Amino acid sequence: MKFLCENDSELAAIIDKYGKPPMWRRKPGFPTLVKIILEQQVSLASANAVYERLSGMIAPFDSSHFLTLNDDALHAVGFSRQKIRSCRGLSSAIVQGNLKLSELERMDDETARSKLVQIHGIGPWTADIYLLLALRRPDIWPESDLALISAVKKVKKLPKIDAGELIELSSDWRPWRAVAARLLWHYYLSSKKSE
Repeated sequence: MKFLCENDSELAAIIDKYGKPPMWRRKPGFPTLVKIILEQQVSLASANAVYERLSGMIAPFDSSHFLTLNDDALHAVGFSRQKIRSCRGLSSAIVQGNLKLSELERMDDETARSKLVQIHGIGPWTADIYLLLALRRPDIWPESDLALISAVKKVKKLPKIDAGELIELSSDWRPWRAVAARLLWHYYLSSKKSE
C-alpha cells in the first residue's frame, strides 16, 4: 500500500477516506473454487446462500463427493444448469488427475492461470479471483471484475473505460496490482454504504 500510495494520489485518497482495506482471503482448494464459480455474474449474497446449502449436503466437501450429487439435488439448492456443468467439469478434472490444485501454488501466475482456464466453466475472472484471494498472489489484476471497473471509473473520474485502457492503467500499479484491486474493492463497498 505504501508503494501504491506514493505513486498514485487517488489510491492514497481511498485510504485517507476509508482506511486500509480488509485482507479478504480464502482457503485454497476445491470448495473455494466452487464458491467463486457460484459468484460468477450474481450477487455475493446469492452465491453464498447457494454455497451454504451445498455445504450442508456434502461431507467432506470435495470433488468426488460433489460428483455423487445429481442435477435435481443441485437445482434444489440453487445451481443453474451452467454452474452444474462448470462444477462437474472442475470435479472431474480433479478426480481424473488433470488438475492438481496443490500444484498451482508452485506455479508462476501465468502458468497457474492457464491451467485453471483449461477447465470448462473457469474463465479468466474465476482464475484471477482464485489466484488473488486463495493463493494471495500480489500482482493479479481481474480486469473483467465489474466492481473494479466501476471503482476505477469513479476514482479516476473517467466517463468510461474499456478493457484495454483498464489494463494499461493498472500497469502503473505493478507489481502490486492485487493490492490495488483490494483498495478499489474497499472503495467500491465503502462508497456504496455511504450513498
